[in-house]
Amino acid sequence: QSMSGVPNIPDSELWVVEATLRERYGKPVEVQLADVELRLDPAVMELTQCPAMVWKEQGAGFIISKVGDNRYRCQFFYSAREQYGTGKAEYDDLLDCVVTLLKLQADHEAKRQQNK
Repeated sequence: QSMSGVPNIPDSELWVVEATLRERYGKPVEVQLADVELRLDPAVMELTQCPAMVWKEQGAGFIISKVGDNRYRCQFFYSAREQYGTGKAEYDDLLDCVVTLLKLQADHEAKRQQNK
């Protein structure tokens, strides 16, 4: 458990993400563990340190933050100005979170290519 009281990311959760990425990209993708500061309650300005899984693939960065027991938030980004969520505040299923994040980024990437 981290200092903020948010549970750390166990190997089993890391495995779910790595296995899903391997299936999606057809190769192993290195996932880094990191800490991020998030506002867990929109009504409270205070930031809470949360463990996160971070990786880069195909020009995009991805982050899945663990904000509680079986509670995850995610986003992908190209730069500080170009950051995207999935439209869903939180997931209670890690696999659903990863798959949705990858699908939305792929859809977004296809639109970006069309607009070039």
